[in-house]
Amino acid sequence: MASLSRALRLATTCRGGRAARGLGPRPLSSVANPQAEKSVPYQRTLKEAPGPSEVARGPSQPLPSSANVVLIGGGSLGCQTLYHLAKLGVSGVVLLERERVTSGTTWHTAGLLWQLRPSDVEVELLAHTRRVVSRELEEETGLHTGWIENGGLFIASNRQRLDEYKRLMSLGKAYGVEAHVLSPAETKALYPLMNVDDLYGTLYVPHDGTMDPAGTCTTLTRAAAARGAQVIEHCAVTGIRVRTDDFGVRRVSAVETEHGSIETPCVVNCAGVWASAVGRMAGVKVPLVAMHHAYVVTERIEGIQNMPNVRDHDASVYLRLQGDALSVGGYEANPIFWEEVSNKFAFGLFDLDWDVFSQHVEGAIHRVPVLGTTGIKSTVCGPESFTPDHKPLMGEAPELRGFFLGCGFNSAGMMLGGGCGQELAHWIIHGRPEKDMYSYDIRRFHHSLTDHPRWIRERSHESYAKNYSVVFPHDEPLAGRNMRRDPLHEELLGQGCVFQERQGWERPGWFNPGGAAPVLDYDYYGAYGHPAHKDHAYSRLLEDEYTFEFSPHHHVIQKECLACRGAAAVFNMSYFGKFYLLGVDAGKAADWLFSADVHRPPGSTVYTCMLNHRGGTESDLTVSRLAPGPQAFPLAPAFEGDGYYLAVGGAAAQHNWSHITTVLQDQKFRCQLVDSSEDLGMLSIQGPASRAILQELVDADLSDEAFPFSTHQLVRAAGHLVRALRLSFVGELGWELHIPRESCVSVYRAVMAAGAKHGLVNAGYRAIDSLSIEKGYRHWHADLRSDDSPLEAGLAFTCKLKSPVPFLGREALEKQRAAGLRRRLVGFTVEEKVPMFGLEAIWRNGQVVGHIRRADFGFTLDKTIAYGYISDPSGQPVSLDFVKSGDYALERMGVTYAAQAHLKSPFDPDNKRVRGLY
Repeated sequence: MASLSRALRLATTCRGGRAARGLGPRPLSSVANPQAEKSVPYQRTLKEAPGPSEVARGPSQPLPSSANVVLIGGGSLGCQTLYHLAKLGVSGVVLLERERVTSGTTWHTAGLLWQLRPSDVEVELLAHTRRVVSRELEEETGLHTGWIENGGLFIASNRQRLDEYKRLMSLGKAYGVEAHVLSPAETKALYPLMNVDDLYGTLYVPHDGTMDPAGTCTTLTRAAAARGAQVIEHCAVTGIRVRTDDFGVRRVSAVETEHGSIETPCVVNCAGVWASAVGRMAGVKVPLVAMHHAYVVTERIEGIQNMPNVRDHDASVYLRLQGDALSVGGYEANPIFWEEVSNKFAFGLFDLDWDVFSQHVEGAIHRVPVLGTTGIKSTVCGPESFTPDHKPLMGEAPELRGFFLGCGFNSAGMMLGGGCGQELAHWIIHGRPEKDMYSYDIRRFHHSLTDHPRWIRERSHESYAKNYSVVFPHDEPLAGRNMRRDPLHEELLGQGCVFQERQGWERPGWFNPGGAAPVLDYDYYGAYGHPAHKDHAYSRLLEDEYTFEFSPHHHVIQKECLACRGAAAVFNMSYFGKFYLLGVDAGKAADWLFSADVHRPPGSTVYTCMLNHRGGTESDLTVSRLAPGPQAFPLAPAFEGDGYYLAVGGAAAQHNWSHITTVLQDQKFRCQLVDSSEDLGMLSIQGPASRAILQELVDADLSDEAFPFSTHQLVRAAGHLVRALRLSFVGELGWELHIPRESCVSVYRAVMAAGAKHGLVNAGYRAIDSLSIEKGYRHWHADLRSDDSPLEAGLAFTCKLKSPVPFLGREALEKQRAAGLRRRLVGFTVEEKVPMFGLEAIWRNGQVVGHIRRADFGFTLDKTIAYGYISDPSGQPVSLDFVKSGDYALERMGVTYAAQAHLKSPFDPDNKRVRGLY
C-alpha cells in the first residue's frame, strides 16, 4: 500500500486542476455506487455479515398507531435523545431510521472527544457525553461502548495558539478538567514519535479519549428499548402531517412513512445531512449544507500504541489513535460540497479527492515524520453537515409547533451528542433546556437568513475552513456580509466605521481614524477559482485584532469611551429589535411575560426581564407603555386595548420574537406582535452634553421635570417625528431617538451638526461594551443567560415579587429565594493592566469558585473589569458575607492576578450621572 508521502507527491503532480483520483492509495468507494460495501475500520461492528447492501425490506418492527415523540434519524443525536427521553420517563417514544442505525454519517465518524472548548456550556455538554459513554451506559447495560481514554494533545506552533490553550486550561480548572501545558521537551517525552522542533508548547488533557460510534449507538438504543422506547429501522419518512389549531397556529399532527402513519404531537429532526429534506416536508427551514469530510487510516506504526490523540490546529490536522495505527484528517479551505444529497445513500463513502486532502498530509508528516514512510490501509470520505456558525441546530422550529431540530453537528455529533441529547430531551418535555443553549437554538438566526442560499453557503464554508483557527475575542466573519444594512450604513462607512456582523446586521464596531474599511464580497479565501482579495482594508484591521493582549486599536476605543464620559457620543443602534405588543389582551400578556411591573401610565418606560418557567432569563429589554391616539405608523400604530413598544438587543431579536410568540400561543392571549425592526432606526446620544445638544433639535422640553428618566415622548427632531426615550445603557445622561427609516440620515446629520461645538463623537459597540461593564450593566447572553435568574444576577429590582401579580418564572424565583442562592454574579476589578475577555478562573481563598463570563477594560476607572458567577465549594448558599469576606484572584492563561470583588459597580454607585447630576 502506498505511503502518505507518495500520496502527497502524486497529488502535487496532478494539481493542474484534475483531482488525483486513482493514484496512490486506492479509494474505498465510487460516487457512482455509494451503497457498495466499504472496507472501513468499523465495518465488523456495523454489519452482521459482509456482502452487498440489503435489498428494500419492510420495517424492523410494526409501526405504532400513535406516539408521544417520533425521532427521525438513527445517528448519534437521535440515539442519544431517544436514550435521554426514555431515561427521563417519557413513554411512547419511537425512533425511525431510513436504513439502519448509524448508516448516514455517524458510522464513519472518527469518534474523538476533547473536553476543552472556548465555551463554558460546551465544556459542560462534553462532560456529560463523557460520563454517559465512559461510565453510565456500561454500568446500566453491561455493554462496552468502545470508550478508550488515551488522552488528548493540542499542538501550539506559535505564541497566540499557546495563549489560547492556556485560556482553555484556566477554564478547565472551573470544571475540574485536568489539563497541563507542556514544554516541547515534555511533549517529546510523552510522544516520542513527534517532531517538536518548532513547538512553543502543547496542552495535554489526560482524560480525553475516543468512542466507537457503532458500539455507543447500539448501547444507547438497547438501554432505551429496555425502558420501552422503540427503534424501527428500514422505515423511511415520506411526510410530516400538520394541522392548524383554532388560533391559527401550525402544529405537528403525524409522521407519514412508506409503511403507514404515526399520530404524534412531537417530531424531532435528527436526520443529519438529510435534515433539510425532512424540514421541507414540514415547511421548516433548516440552514445547513453537506460537505465531504475525510480521513485516512494508516498501516501499523511501531511505538504509536497508547499515544494521545493529537490536534495540530495550525496545520489543520488531527491524528487519532486507531489501535496500532493512526487516523489522519483535518479541515481544508476548499472542501467539496455535496450538491445533490441522495436519499438512497447509506453506509456510503465518496472517492477521496487527494488534490483536496493532500494539504493535510504535509502537516501530518511534519508533525509525526514516521508517517512519511507509513502505508495507508484505508481512506474514509463521507458526508457531514455543516452550519453557518459551526454550531448545531436545536430546539423547536419557529415555523411549526412540536417540530424540534437536533442536527447540523459539524462532524462533532459524537462528542456533543450526550450533552445535547440530554438538553434536547428536557427541551421536548419542559419547553426549555436546563442549560443555556442559545448558541445552538435554531431561533438564534433571523428568519430572513435561514433560507438564504448565499448566506448559508458562504458562512458554512468559512466556518468549516476556520474550524481550527484561533478563537480571538474580536474576530468577525468575512462571509455572508452586508445582508442587512440600516439607513445610516453608507453615512457611517464614510466616517471610518468598522462594522461588526450580528445575525445579518452590519452594526458599528468602532471608528477607524485611518478612513473607510468596507467589507468586500466573500472571496472564499481564494478557493474554487475565486481570486483572493489583494487589498482588503477591513481584513487587515481584523488581523491586527488577532491577539490576546490589548488590541492595537485600544487607544481608539479609549477615545470614544472618554468622549462619552466627558462630553457626548452618538451610537447608531438601528439594528435593535423593535416590536409592538398590541390588543385587548396585551395588558394581560405584558403582566405574564415581563418580570417587572410594566402596567404603568402611558409614557412610562421600564427595564425588565423575560423569564422561562425555570426562572432563567430569556431576555432583558425595555418596555414602553403607549397611549391610544392618532395613527402615525411606524411610530404610533393604531390599536384597541393596550399597547407596548419593546426594544430588544438586535443579536437576540429573533430569539425574543420567538419566545414572546410561543408564550402568546401557549396562553392564548388575544393580541398581536408586530415587528417594526426594519421600519425604524435608532440613535442614542449619551453623555453630559447630550441634553444641550438635543435641546437645539427637538420641540420638547428636556428638563428633568418635563422629561424624567425612564419616560418616552413623541417629539419632532430637526423637523422629523421621532419617539424619544430617556434611557442609558452606558451610565450617562442620555436619550434614544427611534426614527422612521426615511428620516434617519437627516436626523443623524442634524445631531452631528448640533454636537460639533460640544465635542460629540461617533462611537460603536466596542465602546458600549466597555462603558456598560464599567457601570455594571448586564449583557444578555454574556453575564445574563437563560440559565441565570435575575436574583443570581443582581437584578431582583426587575421582578415584581412584592406584588401579587403572577408572571412566568415567578414560582421558580420564589423557591430560589426561599432556599438561598447557590451562586451570585460578582464584579471584579484588577489593578494590574492586563486584558481579560472571559473564561478566566475565579479563585477565592485558594479555591476555584467559578469563571468569568464577561470582561473588558474600563477607561474611566482605568482598570480591567470582569463579571462572573461564584459558588460556595461546600455547596451552601452564597451569602453576601461569603462574597465580601473572600480574598480573590483571577487566573488568566495560567497566571493569577489579585482582584477586588464588588457587589455594586464602583463607577457612579449612586447613579447621579444618569440623572444628569455631574
